[in-house]
Parts: sequence; C-alpha cells; structure tokens
Amino acid sequence: MAKFRLVKANEKIAEKVTEGYKKIENGVVNGFTKITDGFVDQFLTRDGESVQEVKARLAEEQKQREAGKNSGI
Repeated sequence: MAKFRLVKANEKIAEKVTEGYKKIENGVVNGFTKITDGFVDQFLTRDGESVQEVKARLAEEQKQREAGKNSGI
C-alpha cells in the first residue's frame, strides 16, 4: 500500500516537472523566434519582403551553397 502511494506521488511529481520544463522550453523557443524575426526584419529584408519570404530565400541560398560545396565548385 505504501509503495502504491509513493508510485502515485512520483508520477505526479514527474508530470509537474515535465509540464514546467515544457513551459520553459516553449518560452525560450518563442523568445528566440521573436529575436531572430526582429533581426531578419531589420537587417535582411529586401524591397518589402516578409520575414517568412526572407527565411525561405536564405534557406534556398544555403541549399545552393551546400550543393556547390558538395559538387566541388
């Protein structure tokens, strides 16, 4: 009976710890995303591009650089 209570208590503690970790993780990721979006908007946009368009353009340029690196250019 006592072991059952300990198991239940440990499960509750583990659940709360996991929930807390997820909240912190989401906060950090959202904060980082806001900062990077602000940087992209401030320094990397061209002629009215949106942040998402810039990120897509940069990802494509990175792919091309990697493809060029792999082909020996």
